[in-house]
Amino acid sequence: MKLPLVAACAAWACVAAATAHAQNPDPMDIRGCTAIESDAQRLACYDQATGRVNLPVAQKRTVQAAGGEVFGHDHPGTPAAGPGNSEVAVPLSLLDSRWELAPESKLGTFNVRGYKPVYVLPIFASSNQNNQPHSPNPDNDATGSERLDNIEAKFQLSLKAKVWQGVFGDAGDLWVGYTQSSRWQVYNSTLSRPFRETDYEPEAMLMFDTSYHVLGWEGRLLGIGFNHQSNGRGLPLSRSWNRLIANVGFEREGWTVMIRPWWRIPESRSIDDNPDISDYVGRGEVEIVHEWNGQEFGLTLRDSFRGGSRQHGSLRFGWSFPIAGNLRGYAELFKGYGESLIDYNHNATYLGVGVSLLDWY
Repeated sequence: MKLPLVAACAAWACVAAATAHAQNPDPMDIRGCTAIESDAQRLACYDQATGRVNLPVAQKRTVQAAGGEVFGHDHPGTPAAGPGNSEVAVPLSLLDSRWELAPESKLGTFNVRGYKPVYVLPIFASSNQNNQPHSPNPDNDATGSERLDNIEAKFQLSLKAKVWQGVFGDAGDLWVGYTQSSRWQVYNSTLSRPFRETDYEPEAMLMFDTSYHVLGWEGRLLGIGFNHQSNGRGLPLSRSWNRLIANVGFEREGWTVMIRPWWRIPESRSIDDNPDISDYVGRGEVEIVHEWNGQEFGLTLRDSFRGGSRQHGSLRFGWSFPIAGNLRGYAELFKGYGESLIDYNHNATYLGVGVSLLDWY
């Protein structure tokens, strides 16, 4: 009678051991995770086995109001669903999600991410193509005229990465960014489909988290940066400049405003490709972004802040809307001076239609 009892106990022990291994597999053996029935435990097992538990994760901002009610930082006046004093998670604001401003949104350094809009516009039409670029510097004044098409293609790639988190203790993050935009005469077979203009724009930016209120807007960002922009071409079509740019960011639910005044670093007039560029491209800009029903609208206004014949500027309007997954439709309208560096003192209207992978700020 003892032998069957011993056998039954041994069998029970084997089943119990197998069950325990299924629920608590070796964290380094990813195959053991497949036996776990609980979705949450199975995901935790995969994370443990692949080392993902050690990755930094951006958390959602919370704030607790007096009296125990919990309000979302980006949605003031919206109480938490649960009773008591427990915190509630709300989505990060647009500036937080792009610049990791709050302590709980920090993701560490050297994570490459999007910066300015990333898009491809197969159709980019101009009302007045710049066939003969000119500049006050005689060495940068084109003598001949090109037969350019008014319809071309345009695309832009823009990335940034944080290279130093906490420059001044817990304050200040140093970012580097790179933006490249190209205008391609892809339909111009007469000229062998050349790239009409490609602008290169590396920059470094020191950004700070702020928290103050002005007329219902929250001041969330303050920064200063160095910006270089050039088209990498030889004479007479070379164009370039260097700037120090301040960044001041405000937001409220569904809206973001960036104010960017800048100062051009002077160059010797004899080697300056475009000595009057500030009177056309401007000395600052205001960017307004609105998110609504999955769509994003962006408006950028630039001005020279000078009177009389030195007063110039531009307007850029962008609209993106969902198509499928992360792919979005994108349309852009530009009116004024400086759509590109070669056109810094050329006035025209441009309309582009295409797709976007990353929208405004």
